[in-house]
Amino acid sequence: MSQSPVAPLSFAPSLEVNGLAYAYPDGHQALFGVDLTVERGERVALLGPNGAGKTTLVLHLNGILTGGVGTVTVAGLPVAPQHLKEIRRRVGIVFQDPDDQLFMPTVREDVAFGPAAAGLRGAELEDTVRRALARVGMEEYADRPPHHLSFGQRRRVAVATVLAMEPEILVLDEPSSNLDPASRRELADILRSLDVTVLMVTHDLPYALELCPRAVILSGGVIAADAPTGDLLADEELMRRHRLELPFGFDPTVRPTRGPGPR
Repeated sequence: MSQSPVAPLSFAPSLEVNGLAYAYPDGHQALFGVDLTVERGERVALLGPNGAGKTTLVLHLNGILTGGVGTVTVAGLPVAPQHLKEIRRRVGIVFQDPDDQLFMPTVREDVAFGPAAAGLRGAELEDTVRRALARVGMEEYADRPPHHLSFGQRRRVAVATVLAMEPEILVLDEPSSNLDPASRRELADILRSLDVTVLMVTHDLPYALELCPRAVILSGGVIAADAPTGDLLADEELMRRHRLELPFGFDPTVRPTRGPGPR
């Protein structure tokens, strides 16, 4: 009989990173002691220039990278070899290219893949798939081949494949990249509606402001700033120092208006 999942600690933050330092085998030091806490239900943007260590940090959250100094815990559960199966269920990573996640003949089978591998069957599995697709507005596409969908629709299905596992934290890698304006807005509406902790890695600073009340800048392998997103983006000297640039004419002190919720 398989062991039941370890219950998350209701009082623990979704994510705690303490003193995380990591050097690659070639000697390149990517992280120099990162401390980051993300509370339950927060939406936090992870910003920073290329080469800042963002990918290295994300790969520590579900144990793809290990062996550094420091600790990472998810809902109170340490990221350690004996917990990796449960950690990888709790930390759902949505990659920049949805085709890295969609490989089954139909949307339904893609979304069912993770829960089925975890042991769900029958009506319970079908209900899990239906609910995950409903959360991203893709129920009616369940029987379609993923490669027949638009890029924006495929990204929403990729989000559903992760939501089907009922993660503690949803990590999004450049979620707005390659989306047309309508798809960008639709995805924003969906992400706002989710009752899950979100860590969004992005260079799209207006999208970060729209979706994430809090932002952190990772630069040179350390957390260089942690503040309300609007305050951080309005600090011109801070932005310049860490090679972050707003689109021409964009004013971070003007709050974006929200569109209607997902239908």
